[in-house]
Amino acid sequence: MKARSKQHRNYSIICAQNEHGGYTVTVPALPGLVTEGKNLEDAKRMVKDAIRCYVEGLRKANQKILIERETAQLRVSVLA
Repeated sequence: MKARSKQHRNYSIICAQNEHGGYTVTVPALPGLVTEGKNLEDAKRMVKDAIRCYVEGLRKANQKILIERETAQLRVSVLA
């Protein structure tokens, strides 16, 4: 079986400040991936490591490595 080569992959991330003053980070294209960082720089470092581990897990399980499709992050205002 041919091994899949590593390549640069780009993923959008969502960083939301949490109740502890740090940031919780998710990757919409990678279901279930959640990590945290004490500040934005730490969060970015942590999510890069988490993405590498996630993709490696897919590779080891011989599953398709997910590719991000077009995304949009929008803010809406609602009177509620």
